[in-house]
Amino acid sequence: MVCLGNICRSPLAEGILKSKVNTQKIFVDSAGTGNYHIGRLPDERSITVAKKNLLDITDQRCRQFQMADFDEFDLIYVMDNSNRRDVLKLSRNENDKDKVKMILNEIFPDENVDVPDPYHDNQRGFENVFNMLDKACTIIAQRLLDHD
Repeated sequence: MVCLGNICRSPLAEGILKSKVNTQKIFVDSAGTGNYHIGRLPDERSITVAKKNLLDITDQRCRQFQMADFDEFDLIYVMDNSNRRDVLKLSRNENDKDKVKMILNEIFPDENVDVPDPYHDNQRGFENVFNMLDKACTIIAQRLLDHD
């Protein structure tokens, strides 16, 4: 799960997907394309909306997406088109590029809809993002279970 700073959207997506899969079999992580918040907790508003939905994301720490992530992960879900461009710049080949998916394409196939960045928004913006990501992660989890 990749967004810009790894403090708002991608930590929520990580926490949501982890809650829907067997984490003994499926490794879920998140990162940001930027290096602004490395080592920090997710945004307090993300933590709050996660807790409201019975998820604890306070074990997460922000990190930056690295080229090596292409070797570590089978699927790389990005939150918006800007994240997609930044991740694809680090790709080395077609195999790397094929791993990169727009997360909301799970709900709106091939529309490349952005998950809005709630950073400059209020708590309601975080709740809306949570709901979008929850729908997308439900579809992702079902697909992963079908392949298990």
